[in-house]
Amino acid sequence: MAVATVDGESVAQDGLEKIRIVGGNALNGSIAVSGAKNAALPLMCVSLLTEQPITFTNMPLALRDIQNMGDLLAHLGVKITVEDGKATLHLQGGNIDNSVAPYDMVRKMRASILVLGPLLARTGKARVSLPGGCAIGTRPVDLHIAALEQMGAIIKIEDGYIVAEAPNGLQPAKILFPKVTVTGTENIMMAAALVEGETVLANAAMEPEVTDLAECLVKMGVEIDGIGTSRLVIRGKKQLQAATHAVIADRIETGTFMIAVALCGGEVRLQNARPDTLTALMSLLEKAGVKFTEDGSDIIVSKPKDVRLKGIDIMTEPYPAFPTDMQAQFMTMLTLCEGAGMVTETIFENRFMHVPELVRMGANISVQGNSAIVRGVDQLKGAPVMATDLRASVALVLAGLVAEGETFVHRIYHLDRGYEHVVEKLSGVGAQIERVR
Repeated sequence: MAVATVDGESVAQDGLEKIRIVGGNALNGSIAVSGAKNAALPLMCVSLLTEQPITFTNMPLALRDIQNMGDLLAHLGVKITVEDGKATLHLQGGNIDNSVAPYDMVRKMRASILVLGPLLARTGKARVSLPGGCAIGTRPVDLHIAALEQMGAIIKIEDGYIVAEAPNGLQPAKILFPKVTVTGTENIMMAAALVEGETVLANAAMEPEVTDLAECLVKMGVEIDGIGTSRLVIRGKKQLQAATHAVIADRIETGTFMIAVALCGGEVRLQNARPDTLTALMSLLEKAGVKFTEDGSDIIVSKPKDVRLKGIDIMTEPYPAFPTDMQAQFMTMLTLCEGAGMVTETIFENRFMHVPELVRMGANISVQGNSAIVRGVDQLKGAPVMATDLRASVALVLAGLVAEGETFVHRIYHLDRGYEHVVEKLSGVGAQIERVR
């Protein structure tokens, strides 16, 4: 896949780029929400399951992770066509002539593990490097491996690779995940899509992105009961059919812009959003003092510029509870709230790496284990800050939007992995923000 460009420059050069923000502007206008990265990546992998063409609309094509997944699938034999200007991607896995996902490609993002299940189901073998991605803590793949072994796969770890074989094909199985795993649920769901008979996944992840994948597989001919619940019953087919599917709206991008309005004040219409996927976040923001109006698939977010929000406690847990991918952004909002709020992170053990950078900007945050107490201050001050992972990078952008003076966010390649045209979207509603070299 082609590398996206920003102002005519390849984002491959973004090691030299930073984002400059001058804080203090209210936000007013409309932002079109992109398709969800966390839904698009597993959806792209269904192309490994069939020779038939698969088309995706509302695909966030400018994201680095989408491009990396496209490169990996092309390496495995999938033909990929991009419809420029239409957010549409065509994939056809007519000839999967390679079952090796090499380290150089997989190290760029953890979601590469999602080729393991489909490759094994389609070709009977797979050699997939142990994955990379954000350094926010261990995200073990042992749950994926144990489930595939229950389906009859023979798996060993060899020289940093997962080497899997299913010489007699995968078999239906009853799988109980010992803990909720989103990519594990997605991987095994795709593996089961080509297995005749009934595969049951208990304690399955219920995230909207998992539901989106299930709905796409149903269009391809797979029978799935219990979509949207923690118990999925999958009856696969030997041959799957062509399908066209619209990628679900990105609830994390939507939530990030909600918090931007909460911090800066103003009124922003978020177009093509999915409020039904954000009930945990929206109820907490309403308690803090943010107002929402739903209008079809749009959400209008408003908060008077001079009104101070109330501090509130959050705990990250699997869907439908508060999402870990919104924790850093919410913490940024708490830095300016009245009183204090506690943030407890139960999903990833390393997800407070943005705290020292927020403290550099004047935040009052104390970390104890997996909890942080955030005491509201009157004002954040602009400063040079360093992004450490995808969600931390956007949290620092949010802090810059409301800080006094000038903020420079470095290492913005993290941001380009998961936020499509974020600078353009924010500047379009009144933020003073730009990329600089």
